[in-house]
Amino acid sequence: MTHRRYTSDDIVARGQEIYDTQLRSGIEQGNTGKFLVIDIETGDYEIDDDEVAASMRAAAKRPGAARYGMRIGYATSGTIGGACERRPS
Repeated sequence: MTHRRYTSDDIVARGQEIYDTQLRSGIEQGNTGKFLVIDIETGDYEIDDDEVAASMRAAAKRPGAARYGMRIGYATSGTIGGACERRPS
C-alpha cells in the first residue's frame, strides 16, 4: 500500500534504517518473534505479540502516518505455506 507522501520503497528503507540504527540493540533481545510498527517520521514504535494490536496502537497515535511493520528477528513477518526464516545475528 502506498502513502500520499512516501513510496513503499521509501517506507521500507526508512523503517529498516530506524530499526538498524536506533532500535535493534535496545529491543531485539527478549522480543524476537514479536511485531514492531515504526512511525518513519517520528521514530515512535509499538511492539506486540499481535500484529494488528501493534498497528492499531501506532495508528491511534498518529492517524495517517507512514508506518513500517516487521517481525523482530525475522526476514519476513509471515509466510503462506512455509516457515519464517530467522535473520542472521
